[in-house]
Amino acid sequence: MPRFEPFPAVRYDTGRVPLDAVVAPPYDVIGAEDRERLAARSPHNVVHVDLPRAEAGGDPYAAAGARFAAWLRDGILAVDDEPGFYVYRMGWRDELGRAGQTTGVVGAVELAPPGAQGVLPHERTMGKPKDDRLNLMRATRANLSPIWGLSLAPGLSALCEEVSGPPVARHTDDEGVHHRLWPLRQPALVAAVTETVAQAPVVIADGHHRYETALAYREERRAATAGAPGDHDLVLAYLVELTGDQISIGPIHRLVSGLPPDFDPVVSLTGDFEVVDDRGPPGLGLLDRMVAEEALGLVTPAGTWLLRPRPELGGGRNGSEPDAGLLERSLAAWPPHETTYPHRAGDVVAAVAAGSASVGLLLRPATVEQIAAAARAGRRMPQKTTFFRPKLRTGLVFRQLVH
Repeated sequence: MPRFEPFPAVRYDTGRVPLDAVVAPPYDVIGAEDRERLAARSPHNVVHVDLPRAEAGGDPYAAAGARFAAWLRDGILAVDDEPGFYVYRMGWRDELGRAGQTTGVVGAVELAPPGAQGVLPHERTMGKPKDDRLNLMRATRANLSPIWGLSLAPGLSALCEEVSGPPVARHTDDEGVHHRLWPLRQPALVAAVTETVAQAPVVIADGHHRYETALAYREERRAATAGAPGDHDLVLAYLVELTGDQISIGPIHRLVSGLPPDFDPVVSLTGDFEVVDDRGPPGLGLLDRMVAEEALGLVTPAGTWLLRPRPELGGGRNGSEPDAGLLERSLAAWPPHETTYPHRAGDVVAAVAAGSASVGLLLRPATVEQIAAAARAGRRMPQKTTFFRPKLRTGLVFRQLVH
């Protein structure tokens, strides 16, 4: 089972820099314009390290490493006096104004090949170059942002409620999500968190590539140190108990373009779905009808349809197969095409209406039960199955790799 340890955190000294000016979303959701906007907020914004730019033709990674070291030397960043965990809480409101909250623990989880020692990937990932993150880790010798893990052990949420007093860090991001951080250093609580996490596997929810990069870095360090143990044996992680009231899972829809003009997606999908002509308006009301009919949605220039999964395929709301898995076989049989993956249903409807895509497929979110069942069975869900929200902030907590 996974080993989860406290560590001496590195954090911004908020007496020197305002937190709102220096934290940022995860690197992989920051576009070029967003990066420049964040960088302009402060010369100490984390994107100057996490998404470095070449300066005067120099190596951007070396520049990031030098900058991170300078921030430590100059007191912009400070190292905690003692190891500890951190309780990290995010509070937000969804599109309908309903309040939501996610609370977990930031610590260091032991690295192991996916599937070994209780660390389980939950979905297949799309190929992405890892040299960027590996070069950055070599230069900074730090974990700059945590992976997000889901603990199958009961009781972690209750332990988070044991912290009290004002948070040591607070930030409200550009989307209105409130981020709060509390230290957890009481010996009995630290031991309880470690023991609780060790009872059951951890499922990687977000950060598969960061985890794989940390594994590659670990192997490099082991080769260079004759296998000596060190900080490289663990990676910064945010662990949340896998329960419906602690995580918010959004769907990832599909937009398809490049299909032959004579291809009929409705006919193609009838083998795996009961295709029902949708009589409602083509806008976002389709989402409500999908819920009522326990169906996926199909949007084309000719109209909209509801796709009820056939029970023999594991469909239905209580089925073991998420919508991405139900669609995977059908889409694999389609003629060559291009697929993009928007998170907002409105973007799907608008793209089909504008003619920039020929087919839109609206999916329902995967359920906690589906994620847990797949993890326990050792199965990976298809790529782009889950969108965990809100996103953690980079810059609240760093972890050094000095030993």
